[in-house]
Amino acid sequence: MAEAFAPAKVNLSLHVVGQRADGYHLLDSLVVFADIGDRVRVEPRPSGSGLSLTVTGPLAAGVPTGPENLVIKAAKLAGVRDAAITLDKHLPAEAGIGGGSSDAAATLRAIQTALDVPIPKGLEQLGADVPVCAVAQAARMEGTGERVTALPRFTPLSAVLANPRVAVATPPVFKALSAKDNAPMPAELPDFAAPFDLLEWLQNTRNDLQDAACGLHSAIGATLDALSALEGARLVRMSGSGATCFALFANRTAAEEAARVLQQREPNWWVEACTLS
Repeated sequence: MAEAFAPAKVNLSLHVVGQRADGYHLLDSLVVFADIGDRVRVEPRPSGSGLSLTVTGPLAAGVPTGPENLVIKAAKLAGVRDAAITLDKHLPAEAGIGGGSSDAAATLRAIQTALDVPIPKGLEQLGADVPVCAVAQAARMEGTGERVTALPRFTPLSAVLANPRVAVATPPVFKALSAKDNAPMPAELPDFAAPFDLLEWLQNTRNDLQDAACGLHSAIGATLDALSALEGARLVRMSGSGATCFALFANRTAAEEAARVLQQREPNWWVEACTLS
């Protein structure tokens, strides 16, 4: 048996820089991972037993346990046919923080440990975020998600993540984009030696999906406004295709206090303080 952590993925920036003839969008994104997330446990089973998935945890409701789940797809991609997998779900689904993709990547890590099966190639066929989630550290993600460059050094950031309990399907957000050939991030990323250097650099980046997502879901704009109103919020932005948004703070204490305040104001939202690294 082996267990692996599936951290929340946060797109600090997400530039849509083109679209291929087959419809896939080309991205340029600075991705980091939080110290909060799901957990995946893999237990070997006798030959012929098949694959099973059990979902537990506070956000287990509505998570499919059949072949459509990326956890099962990841196991099959690795050639595993007999295993009992348990997913302990703490991240909201369709939330822009790579919950399913991170679960898939964690499944492959747990399979590698429990069954001595190497992580397969071609992870992008599981989804654009799966390759970067397999790296699970600060990285630049390019192309359709297949090009991942881990950053040699990244100073941790304190943040609050907030989701108004709105599930956002990604395809309609991309379809609503007004421009699909936007400028990429600079070719060379600086060496982010301190949080304030990174915060200053991020001011010149963007999430090209944010306006489109806000146009489709008014709750995202409300979430951005609520985060911006928190004392000490330095940068507020949507992650991925939404609806989760984040605010960056000077330290973890400030983030935890801000999360407490926001949870009191919006008791029905999913709100978490975290460290991004």
